[in-house]
Amino acid sequence: MSTALEATGFMMGIISWLVTGAALANDYWKISSVSGSVIVSQRLFENLWHACAENSAGLAECRDFESMLALPVHMQVCRALMIISLMLGLSCMIVSLLGMKFIKIGSAADQSKAKLALTGGIMSILAGLCCMIACSWYASRVVQDFKNPLYGGVRFEMGTGLYIGWAGACLGILGGGFLCSSCKRLSPEGKNGGLYGKPPQKIYTATARSEPDSPKAYV
Repeated sequence: MSTALEATGFMMGIISWLVTGAALANDYWKISSVSGSVIVSQRLFENLWHACAENSAGLAECRDFESMLALPVHMQVCRALMIISLMLGLSCMIVSLLGMKFIKIGSAADQSKAKLALTGGIMSILAGLCCMIACSWYASRVVQDFKNPLYGGVRFEMGTGLYIGWAGACLGILGGGFLCSSCKRLSPEGKNGGLYGKPPQKIYTATARSEPDSPKAYV
């Protein structure tokens, strides 16, 4: 059962890394709201890297953010968190692959491989948390600006990229939890399968053996 959980966690980590990368590359982190508008001739959308405008004919024109230091603080932090999440996810895949129980590389002991798998699980959880924090912080700013009555700019709504990022974060955290199940292999109980860390012992019962009667003295 532990091997199946580790394999499932490893596959979920790979999918999480791919989904997180797709979320980072997605253009629709926030989309201009059409609430209350009868005719929409232009639609705006942004992500962490550029802002785009799409006309009614479907043609989009994008402009990259020229200066990183001129961006709001939350966008700078979200960029860093998403990149860290991808780096942790890649490290998780490499470390977890070396720690899989069903993969034999060299003469590594089972406990050493269990430590590698556990480390990969922790990295996967951290990667998921980084992605979750980035997407949630960005979404909270979008909602805050949308509900602010004094905000004079264009009102935006949450886009597809945020939901993709949340999905990748959940997969990473759940997959990391499955990989952390390898900690059972670190204890003697998980290794030997016995009770209280001791292997099951055979119980032998003594049976009476009939012996010939010893000679008796008769008086």
